[in-house]
Amino acid sequence: MSGPSCDVLVIGSGAGGATAALALAQQGVDVIVVEKGPFYTLADFERDELAVCRRNFFVPFVSDEPNLMRYQASAEYRKTNDGWTACCVGGGTVHMSGFFYRMHEDDFRLRTALGAVADSEIQDWPIGYRDLEPYYDRAEVLLGVSGRAGENPFDVPRRHDYPLPPLLEHPIARRLDAVAGKLGWHTFATPRAILSRAYDGRPRCTYSGLCGNYGCETGAKSSALSALLPKAIATGRCRVFANRCAIEVTVDNRGRASGAVLIDRGGRRDAVTARAVCVAAGAIQSARLLLNSRSGRFPRGLANNGDRVGRHLCFNTLALVEAELLRTGGGAEIEGFDDRLPWLGRSVQDFYWYEKGGARIKGGTVRFDLVHPNPIYNAEQVAVRQGKLTWGPALKQGLRRRFLEGKTLEAEIFGEFLPNAETRVEVDDAVRDVWGAPVARVTLVHHPRNLEVADFLADRARELFNAMGSEQVDTILRGATYVLQNGTCCFGRDPARSVLDPSCRCHEVDNLYVVDGSCLPSSGGVPITLTIHANALRVGDLLAGRMRRREL
Repeated sequence: MSGPSCDVLVIGSGAGGATAALALAQQGVDVIVVEKGPFYTLADFERDELAVCRRNFFVPFVSDEPNLMRYQASAEYRKTNDGWTACCVGGGTVHMSGFFYRMHEDDFRLRTALGAVADSEIQDWPIGYRDLEPYYDRAEVLLGVSGRAGENPFDVPRRHDYPLPPLLEHPIARRLDAVAGKLGWHTFATPRAILSRAYDGRPRCTYSGLCGNYGCETGAKSSALSALLPKAIATGRCRVFANRCAIEVTVDNRGRASGAVLIDRGGRRDAVTARAVCVAAGAIQSARLLLNSRSGRFPRGLANNGDRVGRHLCFNTLALVEAELLRTGGGAEIEGFDDRLPWLGRSVQDFYWYEKGGARIKGGTVRFDLVHPNPIYNAEQVAVRQGKLTWGPALKQGLRRRFLEGKTLEAEIFGEFLPNAETRVEVDDAVRDVWGAPVARVTLVHHPRNLEVADFLADRARELFNAMGSEQVDTILRGATYVLQNGTCCFGRDPARSVLDPSCRCHEVDNLYVVDGSCLPSSGGVPITLTIHANALRVGDLLAGRMRRREL
C-alpha cells in the first residue's frame, strides 16, 4: 500500500484534532486530517428531528458500528451506539450545545483537594490551570465564545473578558435570578460557543433553539467545522480526508509511529505516512484504535506495553430536572412570558464544592434553560412521566400546557465522575464493524459518589424551581452523559501510571500524541470541550516546536 505523506497525521477532526491541526498548520507544519465520516456543508443541515436525532445522521447504526457496553462489571455486554459522539468532519462539536466553561483550579489537583477516596483512583494532573490559562484565552477568541466575566464569584482568575457579550436571555431569566438571589445563590450568564454578534466572517445566532443535536445551518455555532478547519485549510498546509477510516496506526522498525492504514467505504485501503501522529477520535475510539494497532513490538496494542490504554474512562455525571412554569407561576404574572427567545442562559456554581457530614465533596455546575424545542421529545415527556403512562384527556391537557400554556424549565447538572479501575475500554476480536475492525468493549461502573452528587445537585435545582412557583418538578434522568468522555490515555509524569507525558506524547512512542479528551485524568465539574480545545492548542505549539527543531 502507498499513499500521501505529511509532517503530522491527525486522526479525528473534532475539538482536539481540528484545533491541533490549525495550530500546526498556522506554524508551517504540513498536516493531514483523517475523518471516518462525511464532510458536511452548512446546506446539509436540516431541522428534522426524525432524520437528525432519531436516525444515524451523526452516529452510526448499531448494525454497522456497534459499541459493546455493560453497566456493571458482572453484566452481559450489549450492542449499542451509546458512546459515539459523532462521525463527521468537526466531530461532536457540530451538534454540541456549546456550553463553554473553564475548569476550576482544583480540577487540576483533584487528588490533593479530595484526598484519598475509597474505590476511586483519582490523581492530580501534570499541568495546572496557569499552564492552560493563556490557551483558554486563545481558544475563546479563536472560536468566538459569548459570555460575561465577573458575574460568577466562583470562577477562575481571568485576564480578559469573553470576546462577545452573552446571548439574549428569555425574560423568565429575571425571575430565576431574583429567586436564586433570595436563596443566596449567584447566577451568571452561561458562556457559549455561539456567536451573539457577527464575528470573524460568520453571522450571529438566529435563536432557533435547535443547537444541541443539530448542525448549525448559518455557521453561528463555533464548531470545528465552521470556526477552525476552514482556517486550517486556508493556510495551504492542511488537507482533510473525509470518509476514510483509520483502522491501524503503523510503526516502523524503531517502534515509532509511521502513519496509518486507511480504508474507505468501498473497501479500498491505502496508507498515509507521517513524521508524527496525533490521535483524536474521542476517548473510547482513540483507545480502541491504539488497542487494535498491534505489532511484534506492541502485542497488546500501540503504546500499551504498560497495560494503561483504555483504563480510567470517565464521563460527566449527569442529571436532568424539568419543571412546568405557568404564566402566573408563584402568584404573579411573569413579565415577557410569551417571548419566543429559546434560552434562559443561566448557570450556578455555588455547589462546585460542598460539605456533607464533615467531608468536602466535589459537586459541579447547574445550568438552567428552557427545554430543547424538539416536538417529539417534548410529547414523549408528557406521555411518559416518572415511568407512568398518560393518555386520553390528561394527555391532551398535558400537551396543551407543554406547548401552548406554559414554559418547560430545565436544569442540567454536570458533576464530577470519579475514575475507577472498572470503567474502561477494551476491544472484542469476535465482533467487528463494517470496516472489519474489532469493536470497542466498554464497562461503565459508577462510583457511588457520582450519583450522590447528581442527586444533591438535582435537589438544588428542584428547590429553585419550586421557589419560582413551578409545577410538576421532576428529576427525569440521572447517570452519565456519553458525549462528554475522557480518560483512557491519561497524561502524567509517571509512565507506570499514565499513557502520555505532560505534553500528551506517549511514554512508549516518541512521536505519537493523543490530543482529545483521552488525556484528561478526571472530568471536572463542567463540560470538558473548551478544555480539550485549549489543551490541543498547547500540544500543537509543543509539537510544532519539535518540528522546527527537527527532533522528528
